[in-house]
Amino acid sequence: MSAYVIGQLQIEDAEEYKHYLAGFMPSFERHGGELLATSKQETSVLEGSWALPNTVLMRFPSTAAARAWYNDPEYQELAKIRHRTAKANLVLVEGTG
Repeated sequence: MSAYVIGQLQIEDAEEYKHYLAGFMPSFERHGGELLATSKQETSVLEGSWALPNTVLMRFPSTAAARAWYNDPEYQELAKIRHRTAKANLVLVEGTG
C-alpha cells in the first residue's frame, strides 16, 4: 500500500539549500520515491492554518520504503543541510488502498 510524506517548508537560505536539493533526488528515487507535488509559491490554504509557506507531497511504495528513505544514512547527511537552511515539518501518512 502506498505511503505519502507531506512536507511543509520555509527555506531560509536558498543558496545553501541548493546543496540539499542536489543530492535529494538520487536518495529519494533509490527508495522508490515519487515526487507528486511541490509548491513554487506559497501554499493556498483553503481552511484552517498551515504552519509553513511551501509544501511538498511525496509517494512511496510503502511505509517501510518511506521510513527506509528517511532513515538512510545518506539522506540523514543531506537532512543536516536542510536543518541548517530551512524550517520543515514532515509527516508520514499511509494510503487507503
